[in-house]
Amino acid sequence: MTHTHLRISMVDALRGFAILAIMLLHNVERFEIYQAPAWAPAWLAVIDKAVWEAAFFFFGGKAYAIFAFLFGFTFALQFDKRAALGEDFRPRYVWRMLLLLGFGLLNSVFYHGDILSLYAVLGMALLPVARLGNRALLAIAAVLLLQPFAWVELLRALPAPAATLPDPISWAYFDRARDYLQYGLLWDAGSGNLSNGKVGVILWSWEQGRVLQIPALFMLGMLACRTRLFSPDAGAAARWRRIGLVALALFVPLFIVTKQLGSWVAAAGLRRPLEQIFTSWSNVALAAVLVAGFTLLYLGAGQRLLARLAPLGRMSLTSYIAQSVVGTALYYGWGFGLYQVVNTTGGLLIGILLATLQIWFSTWWLRHHAQGPLEALWHRATWIGRPAVAVADRPRQT
Repeated sequence: MTHTHLRISMVDALRGFAILAIMLLHNVERFEIYQAPAWAPAWLAVIDKAVWEAAFFFFGGKAYAIFAFLFGFTFALQFDKRAALGEDFRPRYVWRMLLLLGFGLLNSVFYHGDILSLYAVLGMALLPVARLGNRALLAIAAVLLLQPFAWVELLRALPAPAATLPDPISWAYFDRARDYLQYGLLWDAGSGNLSNGKVGVILWSWEQGRVLQIPALFMLGMLACRTRLFSPDAGAAARWRRIGLVALALFVPLFIVTKQLGSWVAAAGLRRPLEQIFTSWSNVALAAVLVAGFTLLYLGAGQRLLARLAPLGRMSLTSYIAQSVVGTALYYGWGFGLYQVVNTTGGLLIGILLATLQIWFSTWWLRHHAQGPLEALWHRATWIGRPAVAVADRPRQT
């Protein structure tokens, strides 16, 4: 395998890992129906709590961050490839993002937590920075990661911080979603997801600082592509060990701060923006640890095992939408209503089963086709009106 093919395969496998993590997390939380089944005994509640905390520690806010990082990586690959042919990829990219928005809205019919539509909109932030130098790109990403709006909120609260604050606005939208997700028909769930649910997700993304964090991660992914960060050269292992150690050194104090803020800062007017800032930093740091660890394993003894995730990563669009359709059909009221009987641990087991099936299906499909079904549709629609770029000659999409 050439260095280029190994690099692309490694990135595909990392994307497959992100899809796998999203699948497990969604099933643990029963696609955002958090009502615990009444039958669960106390001893099982202890196990459920441990599973819940472990799933969110490793994957909550991290899997999506890895996915966003790789989105930017792929954009840079596509941009550079078209630039080498004397073309500006940006006009075609706008059309490509509009198509992704359509896929995201379709996915939102089933699951209001869809990230594709959010990525499609925030992905437009890459248009003005696509030709900037690496230093300028890094500076912009750093500013966005600092969460400037949360700092403004904190500074405004300093003179007279509120002892308590009302619940975040998004919570009211999610409370309303519970009724149509648990008891509504597919029409009720779909229309609710596209109206009430979509507004709630946008507000929640703003409240969590993701509206700024996602474009920053896109830009870091671009830098990773430009600097050939995933190149499997002789110094790759040492490079990723350094990245992993630095990220871990940052994560540990950040995580401690996020856990202790409640006892250190009594006033909610100060605590809420600080929680947003430190939680977002902590999540990015641990995501970097996971990427470094995964890459080191792939470069070493774990390559044969982790490479099995590459087909899942190559079919990430198909896999992501399929898990929404199947998962909501299992748990929501319009489907089998398993939220009533499946506990957190049971959700994890279902997630493992579904992920295994997705890996098998992706592997089987790609033996017979160059791309996944939705990937092929996206590719053809992207290049409509002109000769399509050969699949074999272009990078895998996120």
